Amino acid sequence: MFLSTADIGATDMDIKNVLIFGAGLMGKGIALVFSSCEDFNITLYDIREVDIHTPIRDNMEQLRQYGVLNEDEIERRLSRIRFTADENDPAIRNADIVIECVFEDMKLKRDTFALLESKCRDDAIFCTNTSVMSPTEISADLRRKERFVGTHFWNPAHLIPLVEVVKTEHTSAEVADTVMEILARVGKKPVLCRKDVPGFIANRMQHALWREAISIVENGIADARTVDDAVKYSFGLRLPQLAPLENADMVGLDLTLNIHKYILQHLEDSHKPSLLLVEAVSRGELGFKTGKGLQDWTKEQAEKSRKELNDYLIRMLYGNNQA
Repeated sequence: MFLSTADIGATDMDIKNVLIFGAGLMGKGIALVFSSCEDFNITLYDIREVDIHTPIRDNMEQLRQYGVLNEDEIERRLSRIRFTADENDPAIRNADIVIECVFEDMKLKRDTFALLESKCRDDAIFCTNTSVMSPTEISADLRRKERFVGTHFWNPAHLIPLVEVVKTEHTSAEVADTVMEILARVGKKPVLCRKDVPGFIANRMQHALWREAISIVENGIADARTVDDAVKYSFGLRLPQLAPLENADMVGLDLTLNIHKYILQHLEDSHKPSLLLVEAVSRGELGFKTGKGLQDWTKEQAEKSRKELNDYLIRMLYGNNQA
């Protein structure tokens, strides 16, 4: 999708057996990603029996409708993915790389890796797919901390190119480089987060924007739909092509400095969640799941929003090849 195999080094060539530990939404999405490469043997593990092929097929069917995949490719990719609920399955012992996708709970993640360290080979690479938790803290009790790294896939995992590879205080450069190469090999855009900080790279920027957007609503400057429209029909349109730091260089750092001297003092800088957000949650107004959040949503509108997101991402990534 983004890199060819010619762009990839040789350090990842011994990685064949991929274990994805946790067969929820993200686990199945990551399995779909790795199925793009015929060299990988992919095993999805979960503590309970899970139908993995139907939801994975459904996601690939949407790609087929846009001409990205055909039926033969779907069948080949599904054949590369197997499921197990047996923690003594040989696929766990033989894993070259493990990507953990369990619930965002620190104890659960640490217990999961304690189990994996007792079951896997010493030379296996361990990855945690967490969006908020410290990989350094997750790996604190492991013996082979140098072989542990954060890999933050974005949802939907099979469409969003970015994966943040987060080095802990102990991650070896070789392991980080190998994981970066493997991710590029399956069509992802890996970026290296050199320091294990809350939010890593992209979520820090995303939630700075969300904080300001919610503040604008809270202070009566504009309603929620207007705020979203202001993003969608201005800088949001050009962000995929012109990101903030390139934009700053384009307009000139002297102009950027002058703007920041004036505007930064007026931006939201609270270190606590907005009272508007706190009160909405206390009333049970949670967004799509309850029909009301910062905006009102019918079930049909929520489903339409989710579907249109995938449609938009497919068009952005692959072009509109639909017949």
